[in-house]
Parts: sequence; C-alpha cells; structure tokens
Amino acid sequence: MNEPYFSIEAYLDRVGLDAAVSCSEQGLEALHRAQVYAVPFENFDIMLGRGVNLDPQVLFRKLVLQRRGGYCFELNGLFLRAMLAAGFHARALLARVHQRGEPGGRTHQLALVTVGDRDWIADVGFGSNGLRAPLPLEPGRVSIQDGHRYRLADAGHYGTMLQLEQAGSWHNLYSFDLGYVSRADIELSNHFTSTHPASFFTWKRVANLPRSNGRVSLMDFSLTEIAGQQVQETKLAAGPAYLQALEEYFGIRLDAGYDALRPVKSAD
Repeated sequence: MNEPYFSIEAYLDRVGLDAAVSCSEQGLEALHRAQVYAVPFENFDIMLGRGVNLDPQVLFRKLVLQRRGGYCFELNGLFLRAMLAAGFHARALLARVHQRGEPGGRTHQLALVTVGDRDWIADVGFGSNGLRAPLPLEPGRVSIQDGHRYRLADAGHYGTMLQLEQAGSWHNLYSFDLGYVSRADIELSNHFTSTHPASFFTWKRVANLPRSNGRVSLMDFSLTEIAGQQVQETKLAAGPAYLQALEEYFGIRLDAGYDALRPVKSAD
C-alpha cells in the first residue's frame, strides 16, 4: 500500500528550514523548535463547524500547503510524520490534561522519540504553556527552554507528569504513559475533543504562536503579546478587523467571513 502523500521539502519550507536536519538530538531539537515557531496552535475549523479531519493528506494540505495551524492532534500528527520522514524512530502517545481540576480522558497527543539509546518527549501542540524543545524522558531533570522550566515527575497511577514551574512552584500540565496508541485511539480522542460541548475547543476561539522571547496568544477577543518581561493586551473588534489580526499575528488566513464563526459560549 502506498504511503499517503508527504513532502519533506514542502514541510521544511513551511517551518523555515533551509535543509533537512540530521537524525540526532540536535536535529530533533532544530525540527521541533522550527515547527513550534512557525505553525500556530488554533481551533478555527472547529469554530467554523468543519471539524478536524486527521486524514494525512488533508492534514498536510491544511497545515503545510494552506499554511494554517491546528490543535494537538493536527500539529503533533504532522510533526510525527515529519520526524519519521527525517529518519527518527517515533510513535504517538496520549495524555490527560491536568490544568482544570480533575483530569479527564486522554485528549492530548504527543510523541515518544528514541535517538540512539535515549528517549525523548516531543510535543509541538500544547498551546501557550507547551514545550519549545524536546524533553528527555528522565524524571526529575529540569529543562530550561526560552526561560521556561519544565520537568517530568512520577504521577502514580497516571504514569508520568509534565510540569511547568511558575512563581516558584511546579504546576501539572499533563500525564501520560508509554502504552501503545493506535490510529483508532487518536480518532476517538480527536472526535471527543473537537465535538463534545464539554470540550474547551468547541466554545472558545484560541490561537497561540511562541516566539523565542515570549509568545502571542488569543483567547476569544483578547490578544496578548509577551516579549521578555513586557506584556501587552489588546481587545480585538469583531468583524473584518478580527480576521485581519489573525493573519497579522498568527499567519492564519481563513477562507470564510467573520460571520461564519460560530457564536462563543457565554462564561456562565
């Protein structure tokens, strides 16, 4: 059976790399950082009522050829194919998010990558608090990425926990184990996350694009730019100005007018 279409050359152009990376720890970090900084986290196809199609050719066309973004199943799905095309040994994992009280099901995708005799966690699709670079699968080791401090910790029956240090304390992001993940597992998780009314992504417009010294993020109409210690918040106007801001700050060009976006659920 032929492999679904994937062009490593087009992918490298999309993420701003001039040449293929080496199949090494340094190459993995270069590839990871390139996609994180180039392809935004966003959920606008969900808000447009289009859903999220994980067919590899659809994914490649959307994120690479149409230069859109996506959320974890799309971003990490594309990145997994890029890693495999570059010669890395990698496979998908699923995680439980722990940022909003009691964790739910495994609704976040990431990847396990083996380089030589060392295992790494790669994740280009967690949004504003996500990794910038791969993280060694070594619990207790602190990794500093663009000023952010991450570590892995024992999570008991939840497996391994990714944590981020904020204001001197370690905060849980998500937990995962190393069990085998099938395509059907991913499709099931993606369906819930992109359609269920309890899912944050079905009623909040979100976008995020890291920068080496900060990030720019969107939550409904609130745009936040962080550069070092400076934080600037802007309230976006509805209509054409909103679509213009998506393109200006995130490179997201929607092929639909503002009125096509689904209404945002009220906070209450």
